[in-house]
Amino acid sequence: MAYVTSTVSPPTPPALQAPISRNRWWVLVVVALTQLVVVLDGTIVNIALPQAQESIGLSDVERQWVVTAYALCFGALLLLGGRIADYWGRKRTFMVGMIGFGLASGYGGLVDSGTELIVARGLQGVFAALMAPAALAILTTTFPGGKDRITAFAVFGSIAGAGAGVGLVLGGVLTEFASWRWCLLVNVPIVAVAVLAGAFLLKESRAEGDKTYDWIGAVLVILGLGSLVYGFTRAEHGWGHADVIGFIGGGVVLLALFVFSQTKVAHPLLPLRVINHRVRAGALLLQAVAGTVMIGAMLYVTLHLQIVLAFSPLEAGLASLPLTVVIGVVAPVLAKFLPVTGPRVIMIVGPVLGAGAMLYLSRLTADGSYAVQVLPALVLLGVGMAMMFVPMQNLALVGVEPHDAGVASAATNAAMQIGGSIGLAIFTAVYASASAGGMTVDALVDGYSAAFVATAVTLLVGMVVAIVCIRGSKEELMPSADGVVHLG
Repeated sequence: MAYVTSTVSPPTPPALQAPISRNRWWVLVVVALTQLVVVLDGTIVNIALPQAQESIGLSDVERQWVVTAYALCFGALLLLGGRIADYWGRKRTFMVGMIGFGLASGYGGLVDSGTELIVARGLQGVFAALMAPAALAILTTTFPGGKDRITAFAVFGSIAGAGAGVGLVLGGVLTEFASWRWCLLVNVPIVAVAVLAGAFLLKESRAEGDKTYDWIGAVLVILGLGSLVYGFTRAEHGWGHADVIGFIGGGVVLLALFVFSQTKVAHPLLPLRVINHRVRAGALLLQAVAGTVMIGAMLYVTLHLQIVLAFSPLEAGLASLPLTVVIGVVAPVLAKFLPVTGPRVIMIVGPVLGAGAMLYLSRLTADGSYAVQVLPALVLLGVGMAMMFVPMQNLALVGVEPHDAGVASAATNAAMQIGGSIGLAIFTAVYASASAGGMTVDALVDGYSAAFVATAVTLLVGMVVAIVCIRGSKEELMPSADGVVHLG
């Protein structure tokens, strides 16, 4: 499930700017296509999973990894992808990322086994981590200021909200009337258009000065997150197993080494000054909590719709759409009240409403109806998530120096993906334990309900994080005058 984020356009130092292109609006179209394919792949595959599971014999764990592989690789490599784009060249990185993403999508649409599909999804995540920050950097340098910049970032941000809904419906249409494989293959023509247009329209730009990569930090964070997620995945067989303890413990150690390494290198992947701020750290944690809901829990909603309620893929896509629509409607309204209320109250109430929605959803029954048991929860969850999304990325940029704005913004998006991958692994373990491996409708419902309760607990933890971390006056917590907020 994709999400609606706020996009802050950081000021661009003259040294980082490319010449203003006369074709800059066509550049916006190319960059928007990039955002579209990234967002589409957060929703479109979820709708296709039940058919894909039946077609190529995915196990429940493999089914989870089809989603996790993309989110984990994307999130873990975003910071490195941003560095590569700045140092190697934004156009070059964008083109490589787009071509690689298209090839990975084509491969994924032709696979015959769960392992191959997981590999394809992981490769999509790797290349998305190259093209997404490169696209944002290209947009930043193409529109260095003024009203055109405001318009460009508004369009770019709105693609996130619209793309989520498009992915749900398009996934349903393609799965029902063609094949689940087209949920991956559809990226190929989109990428082809973007690559051809980008080759002619985009201008190369890169950062000046020292161009040192923090490869040690990149390896530590990738291995640490991978070990952690794999350990949680293995927990479906029991939390006390040696491999579960070993992988989770190993992941914690590697991530601790990553944090330590960031204090010792001259050009760290994630400068600790970015997260050594209570409000910013709280915003990143809340972004991770939001990821557990939108990426982790929503998978089980789509599974319930198709497997238990016997919705067709198209019906399931349309039935999931109210969440995205409510977020898109409520977010702009909340944005107008944000200067009055300040972000603290909104950030505390949002997780509470979300937790209430998930607890309501946990009362599912095998013979229940969508209108009574699912729709009210999606509407309430949409309100709660909008309350989190509206101030979240702005809070993540509170007090950030202009030269750290890019890495801080990338960190918030990475937190979303990483939170989703870890959350989905945990929820899958909870689901497996509650369903006890049963394939009856009642067993499946028990598993889904347990996953929704775990999601509610996670959101309540997010409420505590907001209470503890989101502190300060409205003036201190609101975005500074040199950043313009655009809600998608």
